[in-house]
Amino acid sequence: MSDIILSENRDGVLLVTLNRPESMNSLNRELLRRLNQLVSEVGVDRTVRVVIITGAGAKAFCSGADLKERATMTPLEVKQYIQMIRNTFTMVENLPQPVIAAVNGFAFGGGTELALASDIRIAAPNAVMGLTETSLGIIPGAGGTQRLVRLIGKGKAKEMIFTAHRAKADEALAIGLVNRVAPEGGLIDAAMEMAARIKKNAPIALEMAKYAINYGSEVDLGTGLAIESNCYAVTIPTKDRIEGLTAFREKRPPVYTGE
Repeated sequence: MSDIILSENRDGVLLVTLNRPESMNSLNRELLRRLNQLVSEVGVDRTVRVVIITGAGAKAFCSGADLKERATMTPLEVKQYIQMIRNTFTMVENLPQPVIAAVNGFAFGGGTELALASDIRIAAPNAVMGLTETSLGIIPGAGGTQRLVRLIGKGKAKEMIFTAHRAKADEALAIGLVNRVAPEGGLIDAAMEMAARIKKNAPIALEMAKYAINYGSEVDLGTGLAIESNCYAVTIPTKDRIEGLTAFREKRPPVYTGE
């Protein structure tokens, strides 16, 4: 049996592939356990500068929860499953490295919630995204009601969740759900190109910028500015800051080491 999650470090860009194409890369408990473990390891891996998450095959990024497995769970097991998926996606969101979701095909429920937990979303032309849980008698339970609002606004988020709307790639781009739509057949290339642009920059600076944005956007402006100031202070004594200034003076590309 093939590995349920594939990972490949491409010169500092970790390509993570959910590998259950026979079930549209749905999230069963084993896949979640493996993803949780992988994210824990990536967070302390200095060889990884950027993470890309995608799904195996051309049909689906992730269709959400494995409903066949869900049907066999007790109410207690359902609660434990939801807690696990919520915690795992929060771990993805809190990774020190920038995370790009390369959304190939369908991304419903937990699939869209995983994309929302990522920093940047790039969609294939055939991508379709939506938080469709209300059509199944439940609500988004892995951060969707919170992250979607923060990304596209309360009114549009309510519309999408209340109607279980499925947004195609062009609409997702128009409402700000994704950052860009890749050319046909060029999704991973587009994600890798974005990752390469990010990877050129200083790792500690990227981590601090991500922290300042994530946490500063949740508080009042004064507190946010204090968070930004503290994050800036972390970069001052780094070797990378000196390297950036030296490279600028010497008119050459900087070589950052994350120190």
